[in-house]
Amino acid sequence: MTGPAEPAGRPESEPGSNRERQADVHRAQHAQAAEGSTIVQALGDIHLTQQLSDTPPPPEAMRTLVLDVPDFTGRGRELAQLLAGVSGVVAVHAVNGMAGVGKTALIRRAARLLADRFPDGQLFVDLHAHTPGQTPADPAAVLASLLDKTGLDPRHLPADLEDRAARWRDRIAGRKVLLVLDDAVSPAQVRPLLPGPGDCLVLITSRGRLDVEEAEHLALPILPADEAVELFIRVCRRTPVPAEIGAVEEIVRRCGFLPLAIVLLARRLIHRPAWSVAHLADIFTTAADRLAVLRSGDRPGDLAVAAAFEMSYRDLTSARQRLFRLLGLHPGLDFDAHAAAALAGISLAQAHEDLDALYLDHLLIETPASPGRYELHDLLREYARTLAGRHDGEQDRGQALERLLDHYQRTAQTAEHHLANYTRPGAPPAPDAAMTAGPDLPDRAAALGWMRTERANLLACIDHATRNDLYGRVIWLTAAMAAFLHLEGPWAQAAALHQVAIAAAQHEHDSPGEASALRDLGRIREQSGDYAVAIGLLERALTVYREIGDHLGEANVLNELGYLRQQTGDIAATARLLERALTIYREIGDSLGEANVLNELGYLRRQSGDYAAATELLEQALTIYQQLGHRVGEADVLNELGYQRRQSGDHAAATELLEQALAIYQQLGHRVGEANVLNDLGYQRQQSGDYAAATELLEQALTVYQQFDIPVGEANVLNDLGRIHLMTGDHPAATELLERALSLFRQIGGRLGEANVLNDLGRVHLMTGDHPAATELLERALSLFRQIGDPQGEAAALNNMGALVANSAGPQEAVPVFEQALRLTRQISSPLDEAHALEGIARCAVRTGDREAAITRLGEAVAIYRRLGSPEAAAAAAYLATL
Repeated sequence: MTGPAEPAGRPESEPGSNRERQADVHRAQHAQAAEGSTIVQALGDIHLTQQLSDTPPPPEAMRTLVLDVPDFTGRGRELAQLLAGVSGVVAVHAVNGMAGVGKTALIRRAARLLADRFPDGQLFVDLHAHTPGQTPADPAAVLASLLDKTGLDPRHLPADLEDRAARWRDRIAGRKVLLVLDDAVSPAQVRPLLPGPGDCLVLITSRGRLDVEEAEHLALPILPADEAVELFIRVCRRTPVPAEIGAVEEIVRRCGFLPLAIVLLARRLIHRPAWSVAHLADIFTTAADRLAVLRSGDRPGDLAVAAAFEMSYRDLTSARQRLFRLLGLHPGLDFDAHAAAALAGISLAQAHEDLDALYLDHLLIETPASPGRYELHDLLREYARTLAGRHDGEQDRGQALERLLDHYQRTAQTAEHHLANYTRPGAPPAPDAAMTAGPDLPDRAAALGWMRTERANLLACIDHATRNDLYGRVIWLTAAMAAFLHLEGPWAQAAALHQVAIAAAQHEHDSPGEASALRDLGRIREQSGDYAVAIGLLERALTVYREIGDHLGEANVLNELGYLRQQTGDIAATARLLERALTIYREIGDSLGEANVLNELGYLRRQSGDYAAATELLEQALTIYQQLGHRVGEADVLNELGYQRRQSGDHAAATELLEQALAIYQQLGHRVGEANVLNDLGYQRQQSGDYAAATELLEQALTVYQQFDIPVGEANVLNDLGRIHLMTGDHPAATELLERALSLFRQIGGRLGEANVLNDLGRVHLMTGDHPAATELLERALSLFRQIGDPQGEAAALNNMGALVANSAGPQEAVPVFEQALRLTRQISSPLDEAHALEGIARCAVRTGDREAAITRLGEAVAIYRRLGSPEAAAAAAYLATL
């Protein structure tokens, strides 16, 4: 609260001049005993005396606190901090926050709670930084009012600001005074008003953080959701029934948990008894202009939210006003300096400076977990958008959004270059050469980090482009996100985006864009396990690429189709597709595509039992990936080589390769790749008999697969876990896990996985004595392995079938089955399955009385088990010792 305007300076001959004050000192010195006046020392050489006319102030003059806020709600932590400051060493506390967040209400409540601790005065001063129709208070005028309240004779009021500040400090020295400075505009306005060292306490509010060294700063956030609901209920003077609580929660959420907005809206219900809370929520939710709904109107003097925002906006420079308006056009929720620079068409350095200024003025909120990223409060965003519609022409707004979309598209395409494991056909539209440079994304880790941070903004940009029929933007922005979406999903969202991109391309008669989107959607359907649909989409893409003569696109699709045909068990088609893709890649010189196909062919050759050819192909792929610096491809090959080494019995080499792959995936943040290696490591630990370690690794992999909704990975882990329970004798648990795996494989059309599970389920029923069920399951598994062309799986099924025949029909009938398995395992070099076949033959020989043959065969099996480090070695050796 301020007093009269600052009086003009006086000539030195007038009372209150230096000469007159010095005369007062001499008179006071002579009359001190008689008159009882007190001489005090002030700044410099000037001696000041309490004049006889300076009578003590009346008590009410030093008691100017305004009334407490009757509906004050919450803020327990902030109040505790302010109240604790009384007993601390900090005598100045400054509360800052955006317009309408409740700074004044908090400070008024704190002042009332503290008043009795300051018996010499409690003063409230409104500094009018943002009062409509008023200019910020002049600190000299404020000091004149404050000195008047201390009882200073106006004739002795110093003329200049520094002298008034000194006199103010002197007048309240030794007193316990509480001073509230509300709505300060700057440190220069506040500093002269601060008391000197002593027992006084100063509470300050401001929208921006004041650079006042003496102050302890408190940034006031919006209300927590529960306190916002409580505030609404208090103000509207109603107790909502349980069914209305949801409407209250929606109202305060739509208010952005801003106290001023909540209070203005809640007051509408006080004089409208016919309105329900739900009705008010409907009005506010559907309003085209929420700020217009949040105008004052029930009580004189109420401050509308828009008016509160206007006071902050008007103090900005014209350039920052423009940036603030344009930020309201951003389709997403948060942004960084790169996006702001693109929107406004300014330099990155200028954007950093302007965003920092807007933040300090509490027109922006800095994202807590991401320094350098900002967002607008919901209502401020609406206010900024309204201003943009009023002050910026349609062409200017459109150009700003184009620059922003260019920024996101260009940077996302740079990120996709690091994340994709293929070369995308076609060239994107060239960006404006005058655009501000985007963030530096030198490697995959940086690209992945940027995509994760900007995911919501990219989706918002695609949504904006879709709603405004910007078909080209939809196509290219979605394509730029494709590799990231393929990595991290969620698949349903990714599929929906690619479907929209397909429609946009068809609308524009953009055949390359349509083929690209069809392939992207096919890859997502593959990830989600919908193999049949994926194949159909990829075949459509292949047709379009061939029609337009795009050989790179054709090869990319052939490679994807080859992988899917392998998963569904069509090995012959897989080989044809992959060989054709390899030819095209080599013809057009696409090394990355060549490496991808070599990797897939290596997997195919290993599955067919040709380990030498598989190794050669994989090593060729590894060399290319390393030359290209493609770390994900390198890890993929190392993982596959590790699996192959394990199958051939070289567990030490397998472990080393798998751990190399795991380290790369972890370094790159490739969670699914990491899960793939954990799965293989778990399988390897299982084969070595370390079931506890195997289970831990497999469960880690399962968590990732379930998190990313990758059914083929989940099914593989369930199969492996079921096999562990089978080996440890927990047949019910094994059955339950294997049946879950079988269901998943059948859902996605994974015939090879289905065959593996049927084989393991057959073994469970064999061990529990259910020979009819075991026979049916093993025959189905054997048939599938033969259809697919998987000799290793066929050998494993034959070994189980041999054991079944030995138990049900006798050893003589079982030996031919085991010998068939033995021939296969030696053809494909699968030592563990070879040992199983040898042991099966040996046990049959024992039963038929051929002890010598039994010892020979079982000895060979024990040697293999020991070489592989298999837990089966001990039992086989013990049995051999009995022969």
